Amino acid sequence: MSLTALDTGLHVASLAERPDLESAMLTMESSWPAYIQPDPILVHWAFERHAQHQLVVLDDENRVAARAASVPLAWNGTPDSLPDTGWDEALRQCMADTYSGEELNTVCALEIAIAPDRKAQNLSARTLAALKDHARRLGHHNLVAPVRPSLKHTQPHLSMQEYTTRTREDGLPEDPWLRVHVREGGQVLKVCPVSMTISGSLTQWRAWTGLPFDTSGPVEVPGALTPVVADAEHDHAVYIEPNVWVRHGLSSQARHT
Repeated sequence: MSLTALDTGLHVASLAERPDLESAMLTMESSWPAYIQPDPILVHWAFERHAQHQLVVLDDENRVAARAASVPLAWNGTPDSLPDTGWDEALRQCMADTYSGEELNTVCALEIAIAPDRKAQNLSARTLAALKDHARRLGHHNLVAPVRPSLKHTQPHLSMQEYTTRTREDGLPEDPWLRVHVREGGQVLKVCPVSMTISGSLTQWRAWTGLPFDTSGPVEVPGALTPVVADAEHDHAVYIEPNVWVRHGLSSQARHT
């Protein structure tokens, strides 16, 4: 399927249609920091069981320009029922709901990533729109996402709650990625304060970041939305990342501009 009429040479395929693209999708260069490493077993299961929810944007030379990973789950539509452990819990809930036979009425977007050489082409908004259209065609009622605001890392000591309330003069979010979601019809619901938890030894954190990690206390790490907390005495550090739950209704094609 085509991404949009404006994107000459770009088209979208799911891994159900093109299973041969799985390796290219997973190895596409992206801006995720090295220390963010999702559970490989759950990710592999999701890709195998729900291949139709993994989208790849290809150029006319069959190169991956963007990817959109998502999982289906059951959601009752109330913001309070979306877990505070956002990203991590979405994968676990997808597995539980799949095996329990629940109606998988909602898609949870886990990632939309753009190849570095494509970042100036507004592909993030177009890939999000393609993911919504695809979820709608599959019969889902909502798309939710534990969104990782793109510039929160520049203000790691600011609470996520305060960060999400910052708006421009036009009323749209100050953060570029949150702004893309709102322009595409998304509704900011709430902060998920423990969306990802990454722990490791100080040796691991040194390898991931190039920082010394030789004293206890908070450490500002490039790309991290909050400081990493190091414990030199016990030789470990923990990063707890907050995200923001955003909902997109899929009952119409309406988009905000």
